[in-house]
Amino acid sequence: QFSFQENGWGSSLAERLVRKCDVVNRGVSGYNTRWAKLILPRLITRSTSAESTVAVTIFFGANDSALKDLNPKQHVPLEEYSANLKSMIQYLKSVDITEDRIILITPPPLQESAWEKECLAKGDKLNRHNATTGEYAQACVQVARDCGTDVLDLWTLMQKDEDFSSYLSDGLHLSTKGNSFLAAQLWSCLEKKLSALPSLLPYWRDVDHTNPEASLL
Repeated sequence: QFSFQENGWGSSLAERLVRKCDVVNRGVSGYNTRWAKLILPRLITRSTSAESTVAVTIFFGANDSALKDLNPKQHVPLEEYSANLKSMIQYLKSVDITEDRIILITPPPLQESAWEKECLAKGDKLNRHNATTGEYAQACVQVARDCGTDVLDLWTLMQKDEDFSSYLSDGLHLSTKGNSFLAAQLWSCLEKKLSALPSLLPYWRDVDHTNPEASLL
């Protein structure tokens, strides 16, 4: 949901793709795969033209991986998480969005000390662990292998830097730098899918001003 905020990864991709295609944000803050699986048919309907859909990203796991004892509302067991991702992929295929246009994104790593401060400020205990989030990230990668989709392993990529805290604004959510990192990594996946897209309508200098209908209709 936050990807279209200023400097968000969604808005960054939308800027890159102006006059190529529309970037549609259907992210829902706080949701897990159990809920997302239920609402997906309302977000992407059978009436959506599959032919015009270049790519769909599925980005879940940070909430599913919350600790059951401390955050039972958002927690989803690991095996169910995998099954829910597969169910969403299967639904997209049922509306003719093929595996080669689906990109799974793993949850980012969790910076525990920063997120613990956020939890304590609300009177809660630390309700997530990075190692647990990593298990969900690995499961996400495995689902992509099983289903033949692309995957962006954000959890692993961000931790190639020894200190990944700068990628996160509060230990959990992406910072400006984290959004930029995700946009760049995702663009590497998308570029080959989008390279052949033509620009919508001709460049203004190429319009025949004496007869614009000839250029524009």
